[in-house]
Formats: sequence, C-alpha cells, structure tokens
Amino acid sequence: MDRITMEILNQAFLGRHSGWCVSLFMPTHRAGRETEQDPIRFRNLLRQAEERLLTKDLRPAEVQDLIKESLGLLQDRSFWQRQSDGLAVFFSAEKLHFFRLPMAFKELAVVSHRFHVKPLLPIFTSDGTFYILALSQNQLRLLEGTRHSVDEIDLENVPLNLSEASPDALLEKELQFHTGTPSGSGNRSAMFHGHDISNDIKNRIMQWFRMIDKKLRGFLSDGQSPVVLAGVDTLFPLYKGVNTYPHLMDEGIPGNPEEMTPEDLHQKAWAIVEPVFKEEREAGYARYRQLAGTGQTTTDVTEAVLAAYHGRIDTLFVALGVQVWGRFDSDNERVYMHDSLEPGDEDLLDLSAIHTLIKGGTVYAVSPEEVPDHAALAASLRY
Repeated sequence: MDRITMEILNQAFLGRHSGWCVSLFMPTHRAGRETEQDPIRFRNLLRQAEERLLTKDLRPAEVQDLIKESLGLLQDRSFWQRQSDGLAVFFSAEKLHFFRLPMAFKELAVVSHRFHVKPLLPIFTSDGTFYILALSQNQLRLLEGTRHSVDEIDLENVPLNLSEASPDALLEKELQFHTGTPSGSGNRSAMFHGHDISNDIKNRIMQWFRMIDKKLRGFLSDGQSPVVLAGVDTLFPLYKGVNTYPHLMDEGIPGNPEEMTPEDLHQKAWAIVEPVFKEEREAGYARYRQLAGTGQTTTDVTEAVLAAYHGRIDTLFVALGVQVWGRFDSDNERVYMHDSLEPGDEDLLDLSAIHTLIKGGTVYAVSPEEVPDHAALAASLRY
C-alpha cells in the first residue's frame, strides 16, 4: 500500500498545469487469478486516455511520449503482484505518480489541465479511514482501514519491538523474570497481562512508545482519522500517557494482537469507529438542516466554488461518481459551467472539495442519494 497525504496532494496535484494531466482509477486485486485481469484493465484505461489526448490537438508522437512511462508499468510484474483494492495513477509530461490504496475505485479516466482527485477524497474526509496501532512486546504493527478493507503500513526507522528499542542485557533478564520464560524463549507477552511492571521496565516501554508516537505524527500529521489501540490492558494507559495524536480512541481492542489477523483487528476496530463516523456525519446533516433558509447553505455549484475558494465552507457534502465540468477564473473570481467537458475544464465538485479541505473545512464524499436536497453538492457556510 502507498501513502498519500494532504501535503502530497497539495504539492503534487492541486495546481493547474500548462499541459494535459491524466488521472486513472480502477479496482485491483490482492491475490488470486483476478490479478491477471488488472494489467488488462489498466491497458484499457490507458487506451481511453490516449483516445482523449488525440482529440486535444496533440500529435500521435506527443501522445505516445506522454503515456510512455505509464505503459512501462504494464511490464512490471512485481508491481501487479503487490496491489491493494484500488489503483490511482496520475501522469503528465513532467511526472508520474501511482497509489495502491485500500479503496475499490470505479474505473475512470479523466484528461484535464488539473489532476482529478475526487475519488481519493474518502481518504481525507472525516469518515474515510482509520488506523489500528497493534502493540505488544514482540511486535509493532500499524494498519490502515476503511469500512471494507485493511492494509498494513511499512514502518521505517522505528523499533518494531521492545528489545530493539532498548537492547539491554539487564532488561532482558528482568523481562524473563516477569514473564517466567527461559532464556531464548520467544513468548514473553505475559509480562503485560496484569503483572506488576518495575519502574525501570515501565520507563523503557514509555520511551519506546514515545518513539512510536513521534513516528505516527509523521504519518498522520494532516489527518482527522481515528486511531484504535490493540494490546493487553496494561499497555493502554502507558501509551495514552505519551500520546500526542488528538484522535486516539478511548476504547481499544484488548488482548494480545500477535494472535489476531489483520482481518480480526479490522472487524474489532470498525465496531469501535463506526458509531463515531456515523455521529459526526449525522451532526453535519443536522447542521445543514438547521441552517437551511438562513443564507448559510447552498447547493449552487458556482456559489460553492467561490465559497470554498474563500474558506467560507464549514461542511461540504459532495457526490462521488458525478462530475460538473467547468472552469474557475481565480483572477476575476468567475465560474464557468459547461454541459460537457471542454478544453481547459475541470470537475468543479472536485475543486470545491479540495479547497474546502485546504481551508480547514470538513468534506463528506458520499453517494449521490446521500447529498442533502438531492443535489450534486451541499454546503454549510461559516458566514
């Protein structure tokens, strides 16, 4: 799985480009015979993009040069053997980015002067993703989940167990004393199961946890996603004592996580975060209904684009799978909407959502029938 953050999104994708930008989305498979179909689907999406680029007054040689690096992915067997649930690929004449993510995208190819990122919005919305931090003496795991899937994140430059964090012979001897295991045994998790922990071991554990917390801030610094702890009860207060991430859940998953598969952890964590997600979204709906008729809501795309640009949107509901094509002239603050995609156009729903997130608003990327007033978007305004 590849990481994508708002910082990466802002730096790499959100500006307009002088040349054409291609954005491709498709579902993928982690294992099984279905993986053989993924490169074929990708080739078909590239063919769609190629056909659209040829209508943009580009010569065939220019189009081939533009898609050449993306075609190289088709020959990379290891790339297709290491997929998640969805693949997003972005390329232009200057860059190529791809993200393998735990989201089953619908197949989509967009050619515009700006990268199309709306299918990624559930990652950045308040009910898009959550994390599971599985802690035990012998193993540290960080998993990223959505409602339907979970992926393990590679942790670099952080000790993955207590022995790595505190390689000390005296500590090893005391761990054996507390666990009652002979030297060399790999199973010492009993020290966390209600045994008294000496101040020295507790301090070493908390030092390790501070390392983990610092690493998590780097992963989650721009996110609103909740984190669920998994571990034996003794560890919860120790980790919470050093935690600096504001969205750590009070409730955790008790037990030794070494004995739980990613699927087990996902199921237990989703039961914890789902009520929180639902409550937050319902609060957004309630606020929209409360403000309706006061001039502080809008379903007008033009008004929403301008409001998002000026940071006036508090909460935005935007329909996934729907595009409203047009162009925003930021110099003159004018919005032009078109019935179909024209040269220089971008998805105005996408633009509204991105500016809302950048300006500190909340975005819910939902199915069209879940948008208030059955509109393409609906916004609650700060003023």
